[in-house]
Amino acid sequence: GVVNDVVSRLIQAIRSQDGSFSSIKRLGAGSYYEHVKISEPNEFDIMLLMPVARLQLDECDDTGAYYYLTFKRNPKEKYLLKFLDEENKLSAFKMLQALREIIKREVKNIKDVEVSVKRKKAGSPAITLLIKNPPAEIAVDIILTLEVQQSWPPSTHDGLRIEQWLGRKVRGDFRNKSLYLVAKQNKNEKVLKGNTWRLSFSHIEKAMMNNHGRSKTCCESDGPKCCRKSCLKLLKYLLEQLKMEYTKELEKFCSYHIKTAFFHSCVMWPNDTDWHVGDLDHCFQKYLGYFVHCLQKSQLPHFFIPKYNLLSLEDKASSDFLLRQINSELNNGFPIFQK
Repeated sequence: GVVNDVVSRLIQAIRSQDGSFSSIKRLGAGSYYEHVKISEPNEFDIMLLMPVARLQLDECDDTGAYYYLTFKRNPKEKYLLKFLDEENKLSAFKMLQALREIIKREVKNIKDVEVSVKRKKAGSPAITLLIKNPPAEIAVDIILTLEVQQSWPPSTHDGLRIEQWLGRKVRGDFRNKSLYLVAKQNKNEKVLKGNTWRLSFSHIEKAMMNNHGRSKTCCESDGPKCCRKSCLKLLKYLLEQLKMEYTKELEKFCSYHIKTAFFHSCVMWPNDTDWHVGDLDHCFQKYLGYFVHCLQKSQLPHFFIPKYNLLSLEDKASSDFLLRQINSELNNGFPIFQK
């Protein structure tokens, strides 16, 4: 409730500022909205969507995930032209900075709740609000997202292979949805200008999470139950606990690795009977086994962009470290779950 109230007020203020952000709308993303949050809801991801008719996408590296954006001739969105850099590329840095300034100014007008804007984290696409909510603090990541009405780029063609799991029609429907791009700096950019954008599939991920069964009634109130989400929550919890213990060694890992391995597992075991609610232990071991296999090979393909490996070989040391911790848990009957 507190989060909704603060975000609604900010959005109203952002829209009424100047023309640049008047068309934004909000979308809740991430684990809270996918119903796979494992602890108190103290972190929220809110995407601020900005509709854009058409853009030219140019890959800026070989991952197929990061792009430079330029406008086609005479864009409808004249108000975005002031965010172009000297090469006429749409600058993520400039847009984020402008949005950040508006939010910082507006936060000062909120008197009944204690809200602050966290210091900028290099390369992060989020503007983070901290809301005091005694006895704790809530972090809200506001993520500027372009919603582009055009077909997905070639790097995604062989991704989202859900035909055996959710069906060919669902895959087609998903691929007809808008393209999302978030203001994310690519660390491999030769000159770090902060004008790269990364593809985001949060809207599709949320839809897959919330309709995850091969049968349409899976996990509905009167339908058969599966343990897919329980498995995901267990592995997320395992990583979260290990990260708290070994923050430095495991800083390269995040819940997105776990989620990606989860989607691949749903494709490998597409039937609802493969995830029978009574077989939680067995299903979790299977899913964990796949994740361990990815760590061993330092190979976890992005679910939507198969050529993009989320576990690069230069991070092999941290993959090996995580592998050792997981094996230790496995061999000792998961003491971490008993804590």
